[in-house]
Amino acid sequence: MLENYFPVLVFILVGLAFGVAPIVMGRLIAPHRPDSEKLSPYECGFEPFEDARMKFDVRYYLLAILFIIFDLEIAFLLPWATILQEIAGTESLRLFGFFEMLVFLGILVIGYIWVWKKGALNWE
Repeated sequence: MLENYFPVLVFILVGLAFGVAPIVMGRLIAPHRPDSEKLSPYECGFEPFEDARMKFDVRYYLLAILFIIFDLEIAFLLPWATILQEIAGTESLRLFGFFEMLVFLGILVIGYIWVWKKGALNWE
């Protein structure tokens, strides 16, 4: 029974080799000559003017999460759009497919309005 899992083991080992081999090769082959200029932090060619560990505003994270949510909306719209012609061609699915997408988009619009009313999209 364990021979069924052998391809999984080989897959894991090959994946680890592809991840670890470049790191090991770089450590062994690449020249290692550190100096103060190379090890100094920089921001676009300028000396850093603030701490790299400064706290971001919570609204930034909220906006990033909103972007991911509305970006995933496309992941649900594309399969529906690809079979839209098939749905429209079937009499029994025509209204169901249409109202199904209206409900989905309605929930998203309600969520967008709620976020807008909360002020999450306002930057001061």
